[in-house]
Amino acid sequence: MATDPEDLDREALLERSRAPAFKPVKRVAPEQSPETPAEKAPDPDLGHDLIRKERYTSPEFMRLEWDRIWTKVWLLGGLESDIPEPGDYICTEIGKESVLIVRQKDGGVRAFYNVCLHRGNRLRPAGISSADSFKCQYHHWEYDLDGSFLRIPDLDTFPQGAPPCRGLSEIPCDTWGSFVWFSLNPGVEPLREFLDPMPQHLDPYNFHRMALTRDVTVEWDCNWKTSVDAFNESYHVQGIHPQLLYYLHDLDIQIDCYERHNRYLIPFGTVSPRVRKPPTIPDPIKVIMKGAGIDPADYDEPLAQIRRDVQKHKRRHGAGQGKDYSRLNDDQLTDDYHYLIFPNVTLNVHADDLMLFRQRPHPTDPNRMLYDVWTFELVPDGEEPPRRPRHQTFRHGDKSIGLVLDQDAQNLPGVQAGMNSDAFKGLWIGSQELRIRHFHKVIDDYVYGPGKKPPGAT
Repeated sequence: MATDPEDLDREALLERSRAPAFKPVKRVAPEQSPETPAEKAPDPDLGHDLIRKERYTSPEFMRLEWDRIWTKVWLLGGLESDIPEPGDYICTEIGKESVLIVRQKDGGVRAFYNVCLHRGNRLRPAGISSADSFKCQYHHWEYDLDGSFLRIPDLDTFPQGAPPCRGLSEIPCDTWGSFVWFSLNPGVEPLREFLDPMPQHLDPYNFHRMALTRDVTVEWDCNWKTSVDAFNESYHVQGIHPQLLYYLHDLDIQIDCYERHNRYLIPFGTVSPRVRKPPTIPDPIKVIMKGAGIDPADYDEPLAQIRRDVQKHKRRHGAGQGKDYSRLNDDQLTDDYHYLIFPNVTLNVHADDLMLFRQRPHPTDPNRMLYDVWTFELVPDGEEPPRRPRHQTFRHGDKSIGLVLDQDAQNLPGVQAGMNSDAFKGLWIGSQELRIRHFHKVIDDYVYGPGKKPPGAT
């Protein structure tokens, strides 16, 4: 046995780990981009086929998704602001895999599979923390921040020597929008190429000036796509969120489908055409007015004028409040620009705040998922951001996550249960649900090949 394991073959380990598998990503200032495109994209012709229920309930389709989607695309890993200093790391999970995203000594960011190469032990639990190195608690194999071997105790007792690699298995990692992204695919295309045209659409919102105000993970009893679908159409507002009919226009909204991603634009500060015009200003719209600095008690204009007047007020006073709206159009000062970044990130984007949902598959059960809720608020110039909230994890029903999300959460387990019924064959999709059909078209492109339909489809 070695008497000085700290130094045993250290030079050999260091030599083996000199060449990184991926170039570290360094922090750079966000680039200025043109204003968010507002024009309508042509609607794709996606037909009217039934979307088979098996892709929500079948373990076989779940395995196809893992092999052909989750291990091929870019995935949202966390916030850059959570790893500001060398040694800060995010440990995040997707399916069966756990990933370490680590701030490097040179300011770059790198990502590694969170698994010791000795006996497969996880090096760190899920969460955010800081470390000088990553030491496996089982046998104390130790790795540097760049993933390289730092120490293997009693290396002389391994006749075969150290594993024939530099250290931890590294995967692609990059940053955009103040977020850190990773991919389980060593040959994945550049992040910006995968995200196109999302950076052009979303950079004007100044995500880098927004502070996290909520960080929650809830386990839901439904497939991850059941959740994505629920946030990909406004058709359900009339049924699940009737109170929102006095807050937004949910009918005949603009839907735009791009190569992988999609969006819709929902006017806020108005009432739905599904309801009668109320005799007074609805309370939810009063909240919008007060948030902009308009006193509803002093407002004498027609209800239909409120949305436009809120936009004018925010445009006139935004700079004085330390808020940069210069690259946002007037409608963005009130409305919800709602995006899906394929496969599993949905964003309710507003001038002053952001609601981001990350929908992750359960490792083994197609009828369960993990639902991450991140909310952000724009921090005015000269103000200190609020303290980062503590991450909370619980099951559906244990705690409230807000009225609207509670309404969705209460409904989705019933949707998933119904999909498992012999009487249900698949989704019967209408034009208000075009984003859902487009979402499944992109799924098909990955699972079956571009332009190909699933077996049995007409």
